[in-house]
Amino acid sequence: MAFKLRSPAFAPGGEIPVKHACDGSDMSPPLRWTDPPEGIKEFALKVDDRDSTSGVPVHWLLYGIPATLRELHEGIPRQDAIPGIGSQGLNDLGAVGYSGPCPPPGPAHSYVFTLYALDTLVSLLPRKTKADVREAIYGRIVARVELIGRYKRK
Repeated sequence: MAFKLRSPAFAPGGEIPVKHACDGSDMSPPLRWTDPPEGIKEFALKVDDRDSTSGVPVHWLLYGIPATLRELHEGIPRQDAIPGIGSQGLNDLGAVGYSGPCPPPGPAHSYVFTLYALDTLVSLLPRKTKADVREAIYGRIVARVELIGRYKRK
């Protein structure tokens, strides 16, 4: 079996529903993963917009996800730490938690959900930046999977 990341809200490469974007409720989509490598200690999640003209803005950082967890429910609260789920970092909008797709009018943007399987417990406090998380997981990534969704403003 292969390590996979999926969402019941959209197919790989499919359109992210408006309720998971700034034009709707802006709630995080449900995510499910299967068959992570054996012996991992925890997961970390990053969501970014690879089509942005202003770098690659991060829309969500979630880390300290227990190795036993296999899904995130829809609408993870925007708070520093969620018991049984993990801690959230600062996204590039300066907010804690998920900030959904919100590209400028024009072509659809690709939003990449990346789940990292880590070989150690990363002891990071909430509200860390993408640079902090990147430094903490560097050299600790056993495997990673991506799920890409697309979103275009109507």
